[in-house]
Amino acid sequence: MLHSLAAHGVTADMVVGCSVGALNGAFYAGDPTPDGVQRLADIWRGLQRHDVFPMSWRTVLSFLWRRDFLIPHDGIRKLIDDHIPYRNLEEAKLPVHIVATDIISGDSVVLSEGSTAEAIVASTAIPGAFSPIRYKDYFLADGAISSNTPIQVAVKKGARRLIVLPTGHACANQAPPVGAVANALHALTLLIARQLVSELEALGPDIEYFVVPPLCPLVGSPYDFSRTDDHIDRAILSTDAWLAQHGLQQGKIPHEMRLHSH
Repeated sequence: MLHSLAAHGVTADMVVGCSVGALNGAFYAGDPTPDGVQRLADIWRGLQRHDVFPMSWRTVLSFLWRRDFLIPHDGIRKLIDDHIPYRNLEEAKLPVHIVATDIISGDSVVLSEGSTAEAIVASTAIPGAFSPIRYKDYFLADGAISSNTPIQVAVKKGARRLIVLPTGHACANQAPPVGAVANALHALTLLIARQLVSELEALGPDIEYFVVPPLCPLVGSPYDFSRTDDHIDRAILSTDAWLAQHGLQQGKIPHEMRLHSH
């Protein structure tokens, strides 16, 4: 989606991201150019599951014996250290706001300055799989719990025209994914889609919004990295077609965001 928008000259004034959108958004905020977006696509194409979800017998045994968290944060931290050049959020080329969830109260916590790595690790910490991150007086976890597509955060920061890039979710007629982490991620994507539709419908008439349609059918789970090439290529074609059909002049919620079979 970003690839297509950048190629058509669309540039954001600020970035608000949550969960995997925090990782992508932070990278984009550091280099909001077509070349920067191409580098982001190349990074994703080169990733394998263990780069993001590093699992070993040691982590599984730790989970079983000590009831510890299943996945260490090492993979996400390495991605940030390797590919995002600025160490503090306020150093990005575009204002960037990362949204996480206070695991105690359930409230959204917006991080706009301070450690880039800590903000992204907190926003991507899926409950039960990753441990919460201690930040000041908070214990922070995946922002998807409270506001995965943080529209209200963008509005409170002054945005009046929103371009929303949703992750989408697997179609209703597909079998559930295999494995605990895959099922947890699938459940989160369903929560995200429902939450996004509700938040968009609640916006006032003074806010313009445009939602780039997610892929449909979206095959596989967010835990499946074997389809990255296909997803990126399909999303470029899909977003190009949406732009050609004047998608940035028509503010509506795409059919793909609602419960459907295909």
